[in-house]
Amino acid sequence: MIATQRYRKVLLFLATALVTALLGEVAVLAQVVPGNQQQPLQQQPTPGQAPGAQPGQQPDPAVGGVASNAPEASFADRAFVSSMFESDAAEVQLGQLAQQKSQSEDIKQLGQRMAENRNKLDDQLKPVAQKLDVSFPSKPSKKTRQLVAKLETLSGPEFDQEYLKAVAKDNQQAVKDLQNEAQTSQDPGMQLAAKQDAGVLAEHQQVVEKVAQSHNVAIEEKK
Repeated sequence: MIATQRYRKVLLFLATALVTALLGEVAVLAQVVPGNQQQPLQQQPTPGQAPGAQPGQQPDPAVGGVASNAPEASFADRAFVSSMFESDAAEVQLGQLAQQKSQSEDIKQLGQRMAENRNKLDDQLKPVAQKLDVSFPSKPSKKTRQLVAKLETLSGPEFDQEYLKAVAKDNQQAVKDLQNEAQTSQDPGMQLAAKQDAGVLAEHQQVVEKVAQSHNVAIEEKK
C-alpha cells in the first residue's frame, strides 16, 4: 500500500515537471515570434545581382552599389561618330580627286593612302556606330561639296597646294576631336577606338606635312 502511494507521488512529480517544461518552451516561442506570426522570407538575389539590388539593376563596380540604368549611348558620342564619318567621307572624296587631277606622283600616292586609310577607320567605327544607332552619311556634307567644287576648277601646282592645305586642316581637326573623345567618352569601346584612331591620323599628319614641305606648301598649325 505504501509502495503504491510512493509510486503515484513519483508519477505526479514527473507529470508536473513535464508540464512546466512545455510551458517554458511555449513562452520562449512566444517571445521569438510574437502572436505566432511568420516572418516574410527575404528574396534571394539572382546570380550576378548585388544584394539589395532590384531586378534589372546592375552593381556599380566603382562604389559597390546599385547603378542606375543609364542610356547606352550619350548624345556627345553620337555627334562625334557622325562628325568622324563626315570627315572620313570628305578625305576619301578628296583623295580620289587628287588621284585624278594631280600631276605629282607623291600627291597621287598621298590621296590614295588617305582614302584607303579613312575607309579602314570607317570599318573600325561602324560596330560602335551601330551600337549608338548612327548611320553613315548618304552623301558628302555641304562643306565638302563646296571644297570639291573649288578644287575641281584648279590644276597643276595650284591644285596640289590647295589640296594639301585642305587635307592638313581636316586631319588636324580630326586628331584633336579623337583625342578629346578618348578622354571624355564614358563608353570604353569608344575610348579605345578614339585613342587608336588618333594615333593613326597623327601619323597621317606627319606624312601630309612631309609632302607639303617637299612642295613648299606652308601648313598652318591648328590651335
